[in-house]
Amino acid sequence: MTPLRPGDRVRLQPRARGDIFDLALAGQFARVASVERDYEGQEHVVVVLDDDPGRALGARAPAHRFFFAPAELEFIEAAALATEPAPLRILVAGIGNIFLGDDGFGVEVIRQLGCRRFPEGVNVVDFGIRGYDLAFALMDEYDHVILVDACPRGHAPGTVFVVEVEGDDDCATIDAHDMIDAHGMIDAHGMNPVQVLRLARAQGATLRDVQLVGCEPDTLGPPEGQMGLSPAVQAAVAQAATVVELLIARFLNGGER
Repeated sequence: MTPLRPGDRVRLQPRARGDIFDLALAGQFARVASVERDYEGQEHVVVVLDDDPGRALGARAPAHRFFFAPAELEFIEAAALATEPAPLRILVAGIGNIFLGDDGFGVEVIRQLGCRRFPEGVNVVDFGIRGYDLAFALMDEYDHVILVDACPRGHAPGTVFVVEVEGDDDCATIDAHDMIDAHGMIDAHGMNPVQVLRLARAQGATLRDVQLVGCEPDTLGPPEGQMGLSPAVQAAVAQAATVVELLIARFLNGGER
């Protein structure tokens, strides 16, 4: 059997009499996270599933880890040599509240992108109103970050645009939510992208390149909330998804790291 090492790709083949939770993973593809030995000298291979959503949260919040014996793993692909350049790492993050009318724009764009396939290293995630989760994800080392959100900037409703976002850009303070709740605490559900970037940087994140794919909203809904996008913004969703794809392609085809 080929000796396994971290980064190798494998297919899971649990023993027929194994744990029911392991059996449920039969046929899944995974990457080797580490190879460990217990106090009896038995070797165990720690793996992370390829499609585990926890992978998007980065190294500081590892995805679910599963332990298998080497004989339960089919070797598929060796880890890339250290001399080979690592693939660009790109995070596409949808932001917004689906209960506030056009504020759900980013969520809808991510839903459309979810039907499309992207190269290794590109993570497309709907963060919704989970500002803390996004800030935590940004702690990982991404080469490029693309934020997708509704952004009032005085254009005609449905206008799609791209702006480079810095932590102190006033023009990117874009949500209708209040930042502070009734108790004077930071409201994670009310963070706009700039506040999330500031929080991530305060925790030590290094953000190399952040782009905002925005859309001018028509309505962010009445105080009691409103489901669904306005016609103008709904029509802009496909255009914004294409813009995101073009940005990804530009980064992958020679964009600066």
